[in-house]
This record gives sequence, C-alpha cells and structure tokens, in this order.
Amino acid sequence: MAGLTRDDVLRAVGHADDVTIAKIIASGATVTELAEAQAWLANDEPLMNAGKPLATGRARELVDILSEFEPSEDDEPGEPGRAALPQEQE
Repeated sequence: MAGLTRDDVLRAVGHADDVTIAKIIASGATVTELAEAQAWLANDEPLMNAGKPLATGRARELVDILSEFEPSEDDEPGEPGRAALPQEQE
C-alpha cells in the first residue's frame, strides 16, 4: 500500500503546519494506519473495552505525532485541525 501524501494528511487532520505534515509523511504510514491512530486519539476507552490491542508500530508513531499537534488559535471550535477530534467520513 502506498504511503501518505500531503493531501491525505490534510484530509485526515484538517489544518496542520508543514512540520507536522512532514513528520506524518516521513513515518511511512498508510492511510489505514493514520485512521487507526486517529481512532485511538478520538476515543481510546471503547477500543480498549472491546479488547483491541494498543496501537503499535507506525500507528503508534502517528499517535505520538498527532497528540503533540495543537490547532492554531485561528482555528474555530469544531473546525478540522485538532487531531484528537477527527471528522467521521461517510
């Protein structure tokens, strides 16, 4: 599976600075691993209660990167940009 592109990252996390985007892409992660990391950040308790093992490997690396990511003060509440609150896609 192909690695992440800048567009993939921006679709997933909304607004992000170039350094954060570069770190995410440099991890070598896939879109699936990014989605897994976001799921852990958004709501880890139900995943743990369901018996899902903690994120490992590249997904864990993304959890670490995304947990450090903070939205700028220009971001409005509810606006994409905070990795801990990913938007669900239907």
